[in-house]
Amino acid sequence: MSIVAEFSVPADQFLFGETIAAAPGLSIDVERAVPAGSRIMPYVWARGDGRAEFVTSMRENDYVRSVVVRDKFEDSSLCEVEWEESAERLVHEIHEMGATILEACVDGVRWRFRIRFESHDGLAKFNVYCKRHEIPYRLDRIAHLSTPSHPTDAYGLTAPQREALSLAVERGYFEVPRQVGFDELADELGVSVQAFSERVRRGADKVLRSALSARTDDND
Repeated sequence: MSIVAEFSVPADQFLFGETIAAAPGLSIDVERAVPAGSRIMPYVWARGDGRAEFVTSMRENDYVRSVVVRDKFEDSSLCEVEWEESAERLVHEIHEMGATILEACVDGVRWRFRIRFESHDGLAKFNVYCKRHEIPYRLDRIAHLSTPSHPTDAYGLTAPQREALSLAVERGYFEVPRQVGFDELADELGVSVQAFSERVRRGADKVLRSALSARTDDND
């Protein structure tokens, strides 16, 4: 039975780590996380402050062959990154296990992954690999795809997205008039306003798309 595991690792376990640590307002999201041949995580979104510095730093990185900014918006840039082979060993290992990275993002402190394993054996192999290579990780949640352990699992929310949305609802962010702002909510969770905003917007988008899709199906 397939399972989805959500876990996090320190940001400095990946090549993005030092760059992001130097730019607290910067966040990174992986657009395509499954390697294609020797290409590892070829598309990433850089959001917030420090995007230009991020691109420059990546181009100077010995493990990066090239970086091309494919799309550029007011608060984000889509970058195509060509890595040297085996630059990100953990991502390669996940791929070799037959697992799929459903979501990956970093907020400056920790990388957060949402990965689908074909069985508990895959998760066990992942655990052995991390211990062998001394990669510290924190397992946040495990859910079987056929039996969601939380109502919001049906919407595909990550643990941070669910946490941010729940807090926003509880504190009255969506009320009219609004009772609280993102700055206060971000402080309460101990994350940047940019990171909190991303979690709420992405989480709300997933919930709305799922709810609207279900409503459309019911009317067919």
